[in-house]
Amino acid sequence: MYLLRTLIISLLTFTIAMALAACGNDEPPPSAGVSPTAAAAPTDPPAASTAVTATATVPPPTAVPAEPTAAAQPTATTALPTAAPTQPAASPTMPSPQAGDDAANAALVEYAAEHAGGPGAIFVGDATQLIGLPPHEGLMFQVPEAQYGQASAASLFGVPQAGIPGHMFIFTSDYYQGLMEKARLTQPTELTSTGETIEIHHVCIDRNLPTCVLIQTYFAPNLAERTNGQVKLSVSSFAELGLAGPNTLRQVGDGSLDMVNIYTGYVSGDQPALEVQSLWGMAADWETSYLMLTDLAPDVDRMLFDLSGGSPVLNRNWFAGSDQWFFSKEPLASMEDFEGKRIRTHAASMSDFIRGMGGQPVELSVSELYISMQIGTVDALVTTLLLGITGRLFEVSDYIAGPIIGFGYTNNVINKDVWDRIPEDLQQIMIEEGAKTELEALRLAPFQNLIALQISQQVGLEARPFTEETAAHIQTVVLPEHVIPGWLRRLGYPGSGDEAVAIYNEKSAPYTGLAIAPDGSIQQVPITKGPRAQ
Repeated sequence: MYLLRTLIISLLTFTIAMALAACGNDEPPPSAGVSPTAAAAPTDPPAASTAVTATATVPPPTAVPAEPTAAAQPTATTALPTAAPTQPAASPTMPSPQAGDDAANAALVEYAAEHAGGPGAIFVGDATQLIGLPPHEGLMFQVPEAQYGQASAASLFGVPQAGIPGHMFIFTSDYYQGLMEKARLTQPTELTSTGETIEIHHVCIDRNLPTCVLIQTYFAPNLAERTNGQVKLSVSSFAELGLAGPNTLRQVGDGSLDMVNIYTGYVSGDQPALEVQSLWGMAADWETSYLMLTDLAPDVDRMLFDLSGGSPVLNRNWFAGSDQWFFSKEPLASMEDFEGKRIRTHAASMSDFIRGMGGQPVELSVSELYISMQIGTVDALVTTLLLGITGRLFEVSDYIAGPIIGFGYTNNVINKDVWDRIPEDLQQIMIEEGAKTELEALRLAPFQNLIALQISQQVGLEARPFTEETAAHIQTVVLPEHVIPGWLRRLGYPGSGDEAVAIYNEKSAPYTGLAIAPDGSIQQVPITKGPRAQ
């Protein structure tokens, strides 16, 4: 299977090259001479973007992108087909979110038709309406418009013969339907407030990440328009304010920050229960990762609300293209190659994963990645592929090994006092616009997942997918003997952390097949949810 996977990568590389040539694309692939701008995934939550020309609204990229939430290993296939699937074998249909109300259904179908093929497109039975350009060029990764549409179609419906998985699981999920209801697309809240001046400073992991670009170019302007300019959302990065991720939950709770992007892997040092959302290696494919994390979302919201002293989660940043790969100068082709290697880490559970692989975790900030590889402070580092592009890690690395799957989210938390001062109608409009931003992020996610590996290979990185031996080692040793036990030690379980363990057993174990016993031992259980359900 892994030899086939490697072959597929080679074939897909050839396919995209032919497709780009057919489109008359004479632009060179991203290189050190190209200034990238948006990224795609959390960082020391999700991931970063690829090369795109900076604009007046989105600043040129800094060297501080991000890493994703939880995950574990997809197929190493991503590439653009020569033609978009014209009539997908199965373009699934689903009832509208307001099933049972004919008038509401008709209104939603009309809304979908009006917004089809571009920003704001939603799925209400016709998935082809989702295919279209993003709201900002920083989210296109320098892919020509015609090719972007082909890639979006391929990633949405999947191309089984090329090993490209589809993403319709996003749009047929209960979570997606809930977002449409939350957004009140056909019955938006009426604006009644006048004369208000509400300025909210939102702190993103990095303004050049695709998630943050979407906030700047979609959420913020839509919010200003809906409120007649009464609510203004400005955005800055952790690095610009000299912030460290581990303190962000405390800072939004005490009012030092108005609103901030919370990656649970960052803040779990103080609050290990939150790590239930960011245990690395737990998902074997994008669908499992997405479904498991959406199941966990209400619990994560409640924990963040309680631990921050009542600051609510306004919405989520969906990080696509954020699978974790090991960047190195020498190939990490087998378990023996990991033995004793000093490997940069960005979260406690990732450190456990690295130990399980035989490596030695080294904690470094995102800004230290390039130099640490350049001077040999570390032998390898683990991060997202798109961050590898924006951070130019291809200049100091030759190989990538993996992946550890990462299709998840970080959480936008707003300070309680800031929230309580906002009039009720404006609060509701913010909730609706936040949900609409999530809908747009999920519309763009299939393309971002598809393009990450392809761009990495175009800039010269050689992919070494995990072998069958390595995959088996992760499932039988890394997860049950290192990742989950490490989390339990941080929880102090048994003895404390009972609620977090109960949440894991209820929401995650049915997807992972690994449950936690009352004595803290790890047990194999049937997989009953997700694409691998038995």
